[in-house]
Amino acid sequence: MEKYIGAQGVLEKKKNYIMPCLGHFYANPPEFVRGRMQFLFDDTGKKYLDMYAGVSVINCGHCNPFITRRIVEQIQKLQHVCNIYLTEHFVNLAERLAEVTPGNLQKSFFCSTGTEANEGALLLATIYTNSSEFIALQNGLHGRTKLTMSLTGIGMWRTDPNPVGGISFAPNPYCYRCPLGKKFPECDLECANKIETIIQTATSGRPAAMIAEPIQGNAGIVVPPPGYFKRVKEILEKYGALLIIDEVQTGFARTGKMFAIENFGVVPDIMSMAKALGNGQPISAFISTAEIADYYIRPGASTLGGNPVSSTAGLAVLDYIASKNLMRNAFERGKQLKNGLLALQKKYPIIGDVRGIGLMIGAELVHADKSPAVRETDAIIEALKDLGFIVGKNGVGRNVLAFQPPLIITAQDVDDTLNALNLVLAKGYAN
Repeated sequence: MEKYIGAQGVLEKKKNYIMPCLGHFYANPPEFVRGRMQFLFDDTGKKYLDMYAGVSVINCGHCNPFITRRIVEQIQKLQHVCNIYLTEHFVNLAERLAEVTPGNLQKSFFCSTGTEANEGALLLATIYTNSSEFIALQNGLHGRTKLTMSLTGIGMWRTDPNPVGGISFAPNPYCYRCPLGKKFPECDLECANKIETIIQTATSGRPAAMIAEPIQGNAGIVVPPPGYFKRVKEILEKYGALLIIDEVQTGFARTGKMFAIENFGVVPDIMSMAKALGNGQPISAFISTAEIADYYIRPGASTLGGNPVSSTAGLAVLDYIASKNLMRNAFERGKQLKNGLLALQKKYPIIGDVRGIGLMIGAELVHADKSPAVRETDAIIEALKDLGFIVGKNGVGRNVLAFQPPLIITAQDVDDTLNALNLVLAKGYAN
């Protein structure tokens, strides 16, 4: 049997050799050493149902045999030559992305991380509009580079003490905790209307673009109300600004559509993607219309972007999603999970709000005064972990249970998760 250093050994090496900015979940974290579809295993052999998928990465399951086989076959033939040389893998993947993305998005640029994809999308918007001003949403998260971090609207992730200027933040469409103190639909989408005021008063009047997640992940699975993005797009078009949609966490069938923005009836001008495209293999891309993309003519390359192995993984992911109809499963299992959480909400007042689309669902935990139940959230995910269930947490207050599992989960998996959560809540973590 293979020997591992165990959780304590990992923690000790992490303390000595990893920069302290990198935290971890759990007071008593396991060391994960193996994965199989929707399950993880630690160094002791304990089995866990993964209801977080590495933060929406493993949409097709851990070590999926279909995808893994294709990757292994490719890595044994050709691993890397850089995208300044000709291989067919990345152009074939770009063609497939043009087919599955909404509207007339057509031309892609490949890189390795979601941060890079967002940075590239922002650069493309600047080139096309000849403007460097941007609008972002409060509580959004877009990456770790200086520009993407500056566009991030969550304080804990804005660690750069000197953020980039020329950025304005609009109130996010967080109906449970409306930053404007309004209620939908009586608000007439005031959070969207504010964008026009921001353009008129806080910019030159011609910003390059607005960047937004269609569902804000790290903000706590914040889903905008109906009509929000249509209103936003109308305002941006009025001022010649582009709409960049960040699908890094929401893309590739997670919401029951191939991309989450399709749930809102809007086609972005530029879209970024990563995470689930490689099912664990590092790959990302940004895609735009031919009109916009063709402005990017000065030299640009990415050493590892679109390499044959990552591109093969992306093609295999798209094949698997289609062959197994994962969009349908995400819709059905998501409906089952959401209904189950709503039923638990009636039993346990600590569940203040349940929201999400498909298999991207958040349950916000609160005290009686609606303040974030932070300590209770940590205790609950720890107890679920001990029972063999991996559930994430997010939200500005870190008080939202995040359910973002592999899209292959079964009805039994959902029932088991709901039963485990009910058991944990019944033991006294509810207020």
